[in-house]
Amino acid sequence: MAKKKQRLASVDALRGFDMFWIIGGEALFLPLFALTGWSIFQFGHAQMQHTPWHGFTFYDLIFPLFIFLSGVTLGLANKSLRGLPMTQRAPVYRKATKRLLLLVLLGILYNHGWGTGIPADLSEIRYASVLARIGFAWFFAAMIVWHFSIRAQYVITACILLGYWLLQATAGNYTPDGSVNAWVDQHFLPGITYQNRAYDPEGVLSTIPAIANALFGVFAGRWLSKHAGNHKAILKGVFVAAAICLIAGFVWHWVYPVNKELWTSSFVLITCGCCLLLLGLFYLLVDMWHWKSFTYFFSVIGCNAILVYLGTSLVNWQYSSKSVFGGVAAALPQAAGTLVIACGVILLQWLVLRFLFKRGIFISP
Repeated sequence: MAKKKQRLASVDALRGFDMFWIIGGEALFLPLFALTGWSIFQFGHAQMQHTPWHGFTFYDLIFPLFIFLSGVTLGLANKSLRGLPMTQRAPVYRKATKRLLLLVLLGILYNHGWGTGIPADLSEIRYASVLARIGFAWFFAAMIVWHFSIRAQYVITACILLGYWLLQATAGNYTPDGSVNAWVDQHFLPGITYQNRAYDPEGVLSTIPAIANALFGVFAGRWLSKHAGNHKAILKGVFVAAAICLIAGFVWHWVYPVNKELWTSSFVLITCGCCLLLLGLFYLLVDMWHWKSFTYFFSVIGCNAILVYLGTSLVNWQYSSKSVFGGVAAALPQAAGTLVIACGVILLQWLVLRFLFKRGIFISP
């Protein structure tokens, strides 16, 4: 049991690292560059911007990493419902369905309907969201894991990636207006799309390959569970799998561009390769080297990740930071003052999360 908790601690820390950039970590690079002039901070700032269309930056990894980690927890649990009577399956189905519906509703809340609040006209609500995609990817990955053999799970993952590629390549092109994603969203997605685009980046069709991200997480979690305590085997398997995914994704990119907005299958492979690299690194730091202070800082964030994400939409942390640290910031040069406010945004959120963490309050759907 202790080993399982350690592995979960590394997953919580990695989840916290993922959410760190959401709660304000991305705002640190620009003032640091202004203060030091070091090009590494300029590069970091560039990596904190989403790729406009084809291509990949670190910021494009944050969303799929969260989906991947939801799959890791499924793999660690290694649950199967095959052969069980419906009386035992029904409670699990109900819990999974409630989780899915809650994430969809929270996603609508995060979107504020659109603009300043949920309008009375239901057709003007944006139903698609990051949280909804996380919910659907986890839900269908769970159903696959619970009802199919391990070999079948690998086959299904391959079919998702290849089938999605063939559909995108034959039923449209890789442009915003000409993609099959745009056609499907315009005909089958209720409500409005993000910024009234022809497609929604969290739309109907592009949610399907996100299931593969969760399934890759399942395979990684199962590997951790299978080789529990054998650090060498775990790291070797994770890093080899990461290399295979990255090489395959970059090669595929030549004919099938890496694109987050369309969530192409090549994007799935690139992001899963990066997720595996990070998982291996955090396993090394947390479970092998026991960097406790490092673990604690990120685990505090990771244990209430959904609350963190909602808070970025519902609370003006920038205003709160200026209210607390504005006097200090005003007494410093502009770049240093900007950095103080940015650090304050992170600190205030972390203190709230630490308050919950200390009291064992973990809010998750």
